[in-house]
Amino acid sequence: MEDPAPSSGRSAFVWLVGASQVVGLASVVLTGVWMGHFRGGFAWDGTAQEFNLHPLCMVLGLVFLQGDAILVYRVFRNESKKNVKILHGIIHLLALIISIIGFVAVFDFHRAAKIPDMYSLHSWCGMGTMILFCVQWVLGLVFFLLPVASSWLRALYLPFHVFCGLVLLAMAVGTSLLGITEKLLFSIMPTYSKFVSEGVLANTLGILLVCFGVLLGYLITKEDYKRPPNPEEEALSVHFKTLTEGGSPTTP
Repeated sequence: MEDPAPSSGRSAFVWLVGASQVVGLASVVLTGVWMGHFRGGFAWDGTAQEFNLHPLCMVLGLVFLQGDAILVYRVFRNESKKNVKILHGIIHLLALIISIIGFVAVFDFHRAAKIPDMYSLHSWCGMGTMILFCVQWVLGLVFFLLPVASSWLRALYLPFHVFCGLVLLAMAVGTSLLGITEKLLFSIMPTYSKFVSEGVLANTLGILLVCFGVLLGYLITKEDYKRPPNPEEEALSVHFKTLTEGGSPTTP
């Protein structure tokens, strides 16, 4: 009789991926509803409506799209590594562009409203996340997509690249939670404790972001969902093992 465990594992994987996408998209939609319905909509004119683009772009870019860019290595784990790397890079580039728009929007609004920049914990964490995200994207492009680096150097950097991707996702979710709290305190502090609809919606958004991060973290780190070995990855593993054991890697 065929072992039902592999089929059960695939079914759980599909459900978890589906749940992550529902939660992630719901987070983006709720951010849009919050900024569009409760905060007056969107514009690019230096007003508060321009600021509203900031949370929407950051949730869409740094959280949802960044998470999906990482997830493609699990969803398409049996596809060509080259094609998956290209898709991974394209989604990350899209996330980067959207996030830059969000950053420009908030600084432009602050300048027009004569509001100081970079004094809050949210802004510090956000700037750190954005800088690291840019560095991570550039290094990923140089090391893996072009690639300019040699095989042994890529093997040496690969574990750090994977680790930094997970750290950046956690940082993006955490910074978003700080931003949600900051915005609520600035906007509805007198009524926040009365469970007004805007506060409930924003709190729900925060819970969804945490759930998205948890689901992505589980899918990405669970051993059963990782890509099966292939010649390219085996070569990287051999090079990395040789380096860590003090040997001298050879060119494949």
